[in-house]
This record gives sequence, C-alpha cells and structure tokens, in this order.
Amino acid sequence: MAYPGFYAAERVGELYTPQSSQAIQVGRSAGCAPAQQDRQRIILLLVDMQVDFVHPEGALSVPGAVEDTRRTIEFIYRYACKITSIAASLDSHLPLQIFSPSWWTDEKGEHPPPYTVISAEEVSAGHWRPLYEIDWSKRYVQQLEAQSRKQLMIWPYHTLIGTPGHNLMPALYEAIAFHASARQTQPIFLQKGDEPLTEHYSILEPEVKVPRKAILNTDFLSVLASYDLIYIAGQAKSHCVLESVSSMMNYFSKDIVARIRVLDDAMSSVAHPTIDFEALSEQAFARYSAQGLTRRKTTDPLG
Repeated sequence: MAYPGFYAAERVGELYTPQSSQAIQVGRSAGCAPAQQDRQRIILLLVDMQVDFVHPEGALSVPGAVEDTRRTIEFIYRYACKITSIAASLDSHLPLQIFSPSWWTDEKGEHPPPYTVISAEEVSAGHWRPLYEIDWSKRYVQQLEAQSRKQLMIWPYHTLIGTPGHNLMPALYEAIAFHASARQTQPIFLQKGDEPLTEHYSILEPEVKVPRKAILNTDFLSVLASYDLIYIAGQAKSHCVLESVSSMMNYFSKDIVARIRVLDDAMSSVAHPTIDFEALSEQAFARYSAQGLTRRKTTDPLG
C-alpha cells in the first residue's frame, strides 16, 4: 500500500496536533477489507512509543527512536490491509514513584541524580534512604536483586500522566487512526506503570509484585495468544520491550513463542554513561532467539 498523502517522513520526530480527522477519512477510502474477515490474524504491539522516549528533547529520549518510529509508521502503512489489530502501551507515571529522584536521599539529604543505581547494600548501610513507604522500599531493593537480578535505577521524571511527554508521537497516532478506519477496528491502548511502589517495564507484569495489585495481565496475554502472528516494536529495546518479551517467553508455550516477530530496526536501547544496555539486551535477545523467538526487520515480508 502507498503511504497516504498526509504522511511526511520528515515530521515523524516533530510535535504537532495529529491530523486525526484526515487520517480517519483517508483510511476509510483505503480499500482494505474489515479486520474481522482476516483469515490470518496479525497484531502489531507498540511498546511505549511516547513523546518522552522518542522526541529528541523528551525527558528520557532514546537515541535512534525517531528513525525507529518512522520505520514503524511506514510498516503500518505498508501492511495496513494485513495487520488485523494494533495495540499500544503507555508508560504512565506519577510524580512520586520508587524509581524517582524524589523518593530517595543520601546522608546529606540530597536526592540522587537520574541514572543513579541504588543497591540493596547501599540502602542497608544508610547511604540511600527512602522518604516514602520506608519499610517496603528497603524490602523492595532486596527483592528486586533477588527476584529480577537487577538493581534499582533512578530515572528522570518521564511520561508523567497529564503531560505532553505521556502522549504517543503525533505521526504515529495518525498511522494508528488511519489503520483503525481502514480496517474498521479499534486500537487497543494499555496503561501501565502508575503503581508507585514498583517498577513496571513489562507491559504484562511489574518487576516486584505489589500485594494489592494484580500480578499478571492474563487478559492481555490471552488476547495476544489469540493471534496467528505477534509483531513487536517500541522503546526501549533494553527495558520495556525486552521485559515485555521476557514475560511472553516465560508465560507462553513454544508454539505461541514461534508466532512472535520482534522488529529489530524498530527499537533502540537506553543510553547510560556507564552501562552498555545495548550489549545486555542483545545477549538476552540472542538467548531468546535460541529458544524459538524470531527477529525480523520492518522491510521483511509478513510471515
């Protein structure tokens, strides 16, 4: 399918009011059959492709994310008549969360700067002190290291609910609206990450389970499992994409894992001054590939 006339590749990384009405109108005349008629059902899962991760001036901008988004948008337009459904997750945060600078102070009462790593040992020694949910926070860093094999990362304030950074990139939203109209089907939006007491990289489950919250999004797991092919793109490769795929590898049977297609050229890793997240994520994806996960590019044929 040709790209619609309103699409401008050079504007993918820009902020503007999405041309939603035009996208819907043009999609209506795209000539695609209704999605409910698909014999092969394909879902495209977009992980956290939001302004704060994609825009060059976003609060947690991922290097390469603009080009990843352009390739994703063009993938949607190219295969609009074959993609049955589009699901998009929204990382959704509050001002005070356990991974925020405001949650912790050192012995001098100073907050940790973004990208600080806080270890359980440092918390036990009193180097870092939680200001909220003190007992839980001390247990949390211990459980995180024991269960998830990682240490707490302090992040810049990002994708705060109600801010522009929480939105999907405008050009991507236009593509989603176009697809919805062309295929006569609603997009699926998933909000995750608004529990202050835990990190929530995976779209399906938090890093450490909070008793009062649902442990696993079994409903959406079932939705994904109902499709013949599951394509995945998004940000960041090293965190929310990787952890979402990790959840699928843990909970899906081998036959469902065989349906997953990770789009390598539609995701990038977080840049960190001392940690090579790209190398770490590549190790994990290579391990999953050996277990049956398929890696593709947006320019490859569907299948």
